[in-house]
Amino acid sequence: MKFKKGDLVEAIWRSELYRGTVTRLVEATDEIEVKLAKKPAIDYLFKQNRVSKVELVKVPKFVADWIKYCKKHYWGLFEALDDTYESSCMPEEVTEWMENCHENQEIFARAWLDGYEVEQEPLYYVRFFDGGLGFLNVYFTGVRLLSCHRGSEGYKTKFTESEIKNMDARYWAFAIPVSDEEEIK
Repeated sequence: MKFKKGDLVEAIWRSELYRGTVTRLVEATDEIEVKLAKKPAIDYLFKQNRVSKVELVKVPKFVADWIKYCKKHYWGLFEALDDTYESSCMPEEVTEWMENCHENQEIFARAWLDGYEVEQEPLYYVRFFDGGLGFLNVYFTGVRLLSCHRGSEGYKTKFTESEIKNMDARYWAFAIPVSDEEEIK
């Protein structure tokens, strides 16, 4: 298995399983240096075949945002999962995500404990057919709808579903997946 600097890994050191981060690759000896997450943290060399990469769970961006918010406010896992905690401001989409599938609660807990990757949401162009406006463009510093050409400097032209619906839900009817951009031309 190929590792790169910054990878989260697990290794057995002194008969105990530890997690750590790859800090250096030693190509000549097929070893990696890992900063083990123990107190105090220690850097240790391992043969690459003695270490396994930690596979992080994938969560939607809104879940990642909620985890960041909770950790920023020093909440524990219990408070993060409890939408009635103090004056919890758990976003409705997070509540629905956890209520609609019990497996998502386990994914949330695993993300909280082990870390996570954010799912990449599909991107869309928003094409208007009337008035010759072309594609929806939003200026980076604020929402400003312009009728300039796609890809102009300083403007955003690709949006997630939630971004489109947050601007105006009616725009969703004009969404075209970015992967289908060849059909647009």
